[in-house]
Parts: sequence; C-alpha cells; structure tokens
Amino acid sequence: MTNITLKIKRQDKPGSSSYWQTFKVPHRPFANIISCLMEIQKSPTTGSGETVSPVIWDSNCLEEVCGSCTMLINGKVRQACTALVDNLESPITLEPMSKFPVVRDLQVDRERMFKNLKKVKAWIDIDGSHDIGEGPIMQDQDRAKRYVMSECMTCGCCLEACPQFTIDNSFLGASTFNQVRLFNLHPTGEMKKEERLDAVMGEGGITDCGNAQVCVEVCPKNIPLTESIADIGRQTTWQAIKNLFTK
Repeated sequence: MTNITLKIKRQDKPGSSSYWQTFKVPHRPFANIISCLMEIQKSPTTGSGETVSPVIWDSNCLEEVCGSCTMLINGKVRQACTALVDNLESPITLEPMSKFPVVRDLQVDRERMFKNLKKVKAWIDIDGSHDIGEGPIMQDQDRAKRYVMSECMTCGCCLEACPQFTIDNSFLGASTFNQVRLFNLHPTGEMKKEERLDAVMGEGGITDCGNAQVCVEVCPKNIPLTESIADIGRQTTWQAIKNLFTK
C-alpha cells in the first residue's frame, strides 16, 4: 500500500514558535485531508518514527457547511473536508491560517470575525417571541439574491486571501460587507440599515478595501463578494450625503 506524506506546521500554544513535522498515512481512494488527520490522531508517529502529541485542528460538519476546517493546503486557503488527496501534489503541506491567532497547530481563533458581525448588527431584530403573523413578502429576485449571500459560513477564506486584512489591523473584510448587504436587503432588517452603514463607514470600513478581488476567487461558496463590496460602497456614499443634511 502506498503512503501519503503530509508536512504539517505545528505550534504548541499561542505565541510559541512554530515547527514542522512530517507524517505518513496509508493512501485510500477519495480520502480527504480530515481523514488523513484522523489517521495521524490514531497513531501520531512522525516519518522518522518519533511518537508525538496528536495534531490539533477544527472540524465539524465534514461537508463544507460549517467553515471550521479552513487551513492552508499546499499554500492555498481552503476547506480541509473537501480537499481530496488524490487531487493534491505530494508532499501535502498543511498550515494554519496566517491572519488569525493560532491556538494550537492548525486551530486558529476566528473570534474577530464574529465580533465584526456584532459591529454591523448582522441579525434581524424580533418583537418578542409571540406570534405576530406572517412576515413581509419578498420579491423572488431579491430572495434569490439574498440566498446566495446567506451561504456564507464565516470560514475566513476571503480574509486570509485579502491583502488588506492583517492580523493586527481593524479592517472588517469582505465577509462582513456581504452580511451588511444581506441584512439591508431584508424588509425587516432594513430598519437597521443606517446603523450598519455607519458601522462600515468608520475605521477599517469599506473605504479601506483595495479592490484586490482575490476574496471572490477563494470563496468556497462562490458568493459574489465583489458585487457586495461595490453595492456597499454605493450605499455608504448615499448614506454619507444623507448624514451631511441630517446629522
């Protein structure tokens, strides 16, 4: 049986130095990166025969829905659950995302993404939990447009690829701008439209986008992120003009 060689960048704890270790696992048809990591977890022995601690990574759904298994695979940011080893050049290198703090090994802290969603109020307010009847009717073209944007799984791929987004700045990034557009299109969510636009007009907002357009290239859900960025740019322009006369 042939083996698959994986070269993994490891880190024992936040702030510690990183190092590389190489592992070999049996090749199985249609194996993905997660199944290879599970093999290593069962028997964490390096290619040189040294027994080490198991490799740590995040995963949940295993079907490219939760977004938690994002990592750099052969230098490209993607989901480990849909990365089939037969389609990858060997040896396969695995690294944690570089734009988020490393917790351990391939596991990173994506809390910043969720904080950014709080900044722009990426939710629909409800008037209690009682039945208030049917919601507002949406046009089919708006519903179809919103559905595509709603597929964002907060995986971080767009932010990892973005040259404007760094580990130590305040740039909100494409995923946040897309959520602002999504909730501003909702008939009820539109009630918070001005607050969301004001949030993305501040530090780290839409004007910091350099229009590199790499975010849309790496999005695993093919969300039209550049369209969302352009639309939010137009919305904030009108909001800025409105603010001149009302604030």
